[in-house]
Formats: sequence, structure tokens, C-alpha cells
Amino acid sequence: MKTKDFKLLLIHIAFGGMHLFAQELTVEQMKFLSPNWEGERFEDGRPKVGEAILTRMKNVTIEEAWSVLRNEGYHNQFESGWQPLHENVPIVGRALTVQYMPNRPDLAGQIEKKGLANGAIGNTNSWPIDRLVEGDVYVADGFGKIVDGTLIGDNLGNAIYAKSKNGVVFNASSRDMEGLSEIKGFNAFVRGWHPSFLTEVMLMSINYPIRIGAATVMPGDIILAKKEGVIFIPAHLAEKVVVTSEIVRLRDLFGITRLKEGKYTPGQIDNQWTEAIEKDFSKWLQNHMDELPVPKAQIQELLKKRTW
Repeated sequence: MKTKDFKLLLIHIAFGGMHLFAQELTVEQMKFLSPNWEGERFEDGRPKVGEAILTRMKNVTIEEAWSVLRNEGYHNQFESGWQPLHENVPIVGRALTVQYMPNRPDLAGQIEKKGLANGAIGNTNSWPIDRLVEGDVYVADGFGKIVDGTLIGDNLGNAIYAKSKNGVVFNASSRDMEGLSEIKGFNAFVRGWHPSFLTEVMLMSINYPIRIGAATVMPGDIILAKKEGVIFIPAHLAEKVVVTSEIVRLRDLFGITRLKEGKYTPGQIDNQWTEAIEKDFSKWLQNHMDELPVPKAQIQELLKKRTW
């Protein structure tokens, strides 16, 4: 891409047209900003990580995902300090990103005018819900606002779960904690809970890159939210995160098993494994394939690549 074209693209990203209800990247802009993704995409241009990877991602720990991203040079993908609705209910899914800002009447008026002209109904904080599909996670930057920053209550929570069968991650607050907790399968990672209503907040963009605390989040990133916090995994690294974590999980389980049996010393297991230990690991995988916490097909694929 020529320098002039690149500058024009950046200008369009910053000040570009509002395609539906708010500012939104075009499909071409989405592709430009996610060049490493080579798989299927949604109609809006977001990377579409497959369901099988999302299912396996549920077993990945925050530490495993963080280590893979760190090794790939992604140092700003984790954020902690949440008040989850359910501490032990993880959220895994594809990000639909939303940017809210402190209200400014002239901008808010234009956003609302455009949205209404395109058929939007209700308050602007409900508009992104219309864009959700199953497997999406509604990820919003509400600039950390707690009082009068409640992006959803139980009514919108039910609407979100009906569309996405998933939860939300808000750098803002929510209300109606009791009502939301009754939605089976739903979870919310928010900055706080407050009984107030949303005021002096305007919708600025849908499916743009956003900042959540110390993390940069792209539309289509894979969200992995657990009690430690939320990690935002670039779509093109999702499979690598899953596969690497499964290998680490198997090696850890083997090491713990052999240590309990007294077959090896801690020094042998915590150091680089000898060829004899690697051969023992391969044999252990074959003998316990149906009992291990990793899909059998993935273990078989791993064994094909091993030379021990």
C-alpha cells in the first residue's frame, strides 16, 4: 500500500463514514488491520475463528494463553481488576467491540440521527446488541465509568444472551446484578455494579479497535475471561494458543504423575527432558489416550509429529 493510500485509510478510520448506527470499519479496513488472519470472516469483516477452537479454548488457562502471546511479541493483551457476575463461569468467544465516550451533544446527535435513519430502535447502548451473533462477546470501553455508567441491566442482559449465548466484558459498570445472575449461562466482567441508570454517555463506534485498560482489542479477537482477568487473543494466534496449552497440559500431567510414582526426581522433570523421558512420555500418551483432558484426535496428531 502506498504511503498516500495508507494516510487516507487512517483518516477514514479516524473520521470515516457511519455505515449503520455508528462509526464502523469497512470490510477492507478490517482486513487491512488484521492481515495475519487467513481464515473465514463474518460479513462485517471480522475474523471467524472456528467453533472447535473456541470449545477447546475453554480449557486454556490465563497463564498458558499469556505465555504464548508473550512469546509472539504481544505484551498488551491482558487486563485484570474486574468484578465478575460469576467468578467461576469463564467467557470464551469472538469480540464485537464497542466504544463509548463522555457525552458531547453535537456528536451524540449526529450518531443518533444516523442510527434512527437506518432503523435503530431504543437507546444507543442497545444498538450493538442487534449486531451480535451466536458466540460473540460484547466488549465495550465505557471509560471506566461506574456511577451513571451502567451499560446494561437485566433486560438488555437477556437480549444479549438470546443473541449471542455468551457474556459481556465492560470497562464500565452494570446494574440489576440479581436479575442478571438468573440468566443461566450468562456472565459479565465489569468494573463495578451500581443501581444508577446510564447517563451522559454516547455510543461512538462499533467494531473499531478499542482500548480496555492496558490492552488493545480488535474486533474478532478471542476473549478468554476467567477469575484472574481477561486476555484478548488475536484471531490468528487462537489455534496456536490452544495447541500449545494442550501440549503443556499433557507434559505437566505426565510430570506430576511420574513424580508421584517416584520414577523421576524433581530436577529431571523441571529440566530439559532426556531422550529416555521423552520416549516414556510418548508411550504414556499412547497408553492413556482415552483418559487425558485433551481430545483424542489432538493427541494422535501430536504423536505423529514426535520423533521419540
